[in-house]
Amino acid sequence: MARAPFQVLVFPYRRVCGIYEFALFKRSDGGYWQGIAGGGEGEESPMQAAIRETFEETGISGDSIFMRLDTMSSVPVTCFKDSNLWGEERYVIPQYCFGVKVNDEEIKLSAEHLEFGWFKIGEAIEKVKYDSNKTALWELSQKLQGLGPRD
Repeated sequence: MARAPFQVLVFPYRRVCGIYEFALFKRSDGGYWQGIAGGGEGEESPMQAAIRETFEETGISGDSIFMRLDTMSSVPVTCFKDSNLWGEERYVIPQYCFGVKVNDEEIKLSAEHLEFGWFKIGEAIEKVKYDSNKTALWELSQKLQGLGPRD
C-alpha cells in the first residue's frame, strides 16, 4: 500500500500520583528521542494512521482515548524514501499531532525503537530532538492540566 503524503506524531501519556508523564521512544535508526511517528497508508485519515502506528509501534490498543492536537508542522519530503511517488510539485508534507491516554497497558516496542521511557514534561521537552515534538508536548501538557495557552 502506498504511503499517504502526511505524517503523524503521537505521544502516549499517563497520570501517576497526580503528575502527567509522557512516553518517548529512542529511534533505532537515528538514536534520538521522539514520539511515535509514521505515515498514513492509502486512504487513511490522520486519526486512523495515528491509531494504527501507535498499535504497531507500542501495542497500545486502538480503543484507547486519542486526542487530536492543534500542533501541526511541515516535514521536507526528502525525509521519506518513497517521496518520489508524490511528484515533483510537493516539497513538504503536513505532520498531525496526537496524545493517547495509556492506562495499565504494557508498551511493547517494535524494531523501530531501541528503548522507551516515561518522562515529566520538562524532561520530555529537553529530551526530544525536534521542535515539533517540543511544541506538541507543551500543548498536550497544557490541555491535560486544564491550563490555557498563556497559563
